[in-house]
Amino acid sequence: MTPRPSLRAAVLAAATVLAAPAAFADVIKIAQIEPLSGPLAAAGQTLTKQMQAVAELANEQKWAGEHKFEVVAIDNKGSPQESLAQLKSVIDHGYRYIAQGLGSGVSLALIDAVNKHNERNPGKEIVFLNYYALDPDMTNSKCSFWHFRFDSNSDMRVEALTTYMAKDPGIKKVYLINQNYAYGHQVQRAVKDYLARKRPDIQIVGDDLHPIGTVKDFSPYVAKIKASGADTVFTGNWGNDVGFLVKSMKEMGSDAKLYGLQVSGANVPTTMGASGVDRVKTILPWHANNETFSGQKLVETYKKKYNEDYTSTGPYNALAVLAQAIKNVKSTDSVKAAFAMEGLKVKSLNGEIEMRAADHQLQQPLYITNWVKTNGKDVKFDLENTGYSWKTVQKVDAYVATQPTSCQMKRPSH
Repeated sequence: MTPRPSLRAAVLAAATVLAAPAAFADVIKIAQIEPLSGPLAAAGQTLTKQMQAVAELANEQKWAGEHKFEVVAIDNKGSPQESLAQLKSVIDHGYRYIAQGLGSGVSLALIDAVNKHNERNPGKEIVFLNYYALDPDMTNSKCSFWHFRFDSNSDMRVEALTTYMAKDPGIKKVYLINQNYAYGHQVQRAVKDYLARKRPDIQIVGDDLHPIGTVKDFSPYVAKIKASGADTVFTGNWGNDVGFLVKSMKEMGSDAKLYGLQVSGANVPTTMGASGVDRVKTILPWHANNETFSGQKLVETYKKKYNEDYTSTGPYNALAVLAQAIKNVKSTDSVKAAFAMEGLKVKSLNGEIEMRAADHQLQQPLYITNWVKTNGKDVKFDLENTGYSWKTVQKVDAYVATQPTSCQMKRPSH
């Protein structure tokens, strides 16, 4: 369970910390359950460092008053089964908050386990802070009072991105490629539905699902993309799966445009370089080159400390909302904090955000961005020292990005 050596400066070793009971009321202990080994480790290690950086900032600026955050990274190896074993361990050691985001399959398993635990163990309730897993079912048919999503779900992202795509008459043939699990299926469905509604003339000329985190060579898929005559590729892929896809497209000379929901993982900027300029677009809740350069200090501090780029809004949103809730109720009690988070509005890196009470789906602005060369003016911050980064082509206000919910939430009594 101990993170790799590169992470030791950023997070505490899980085994060491789990040996100590949660004894102090003024410490808000959060178990962050992510892949720190295996094929998805790079993404997990990045997120644990970024959440730790936000926790340090929150403690320094006293977001939760005198209460302090303590974030412990725990390796789930990317497995739902391992995640459930780790959940049992952190519960046994007195944790009342867990955080996770890489893999909707993991998230759905955790939601179910947390629901069952909380029903059977009043007074020891767990609150699940989901800062990245995007399957819309988690705030619709499978919504839970104990689960809060601090990022925009895949339907919200696909809605905004396909609306932008629909305005481009050059897009005529789209090829879909997604990961073969809950979230990938949701992206696949949403893109088909939304494009059919907005641009029925667009042809879906290919539709592939592939295993998550195991494909290292996407050239067979890119060969199919080229043969299909697609002018645009749409993917929900994240982590290595988007990095290797971009790499294969580059190596095989594909000239198709790429629209992605999460084209922001480690090594993706380095892989794209100049080849992605004006060809790759993605949708982000925030990026360093936003209109006011909000978050600049965090970006610069993080880069100096780790020689890496700060890119994640979800952990920031999660701790900002939780901290304000705890401050409001003057208690670190998980049940009180959960009720206090409902309907709460706070200022985040991308402006005002709101935790919608109806389904615990965060409402926030979104940025549709284009991959460009930095210019020292409106594109100051590059990614991975490449000289390239994201530039806003359209900011989508929170009220535009919002979606209805089918959630029928069961709330506990106070």
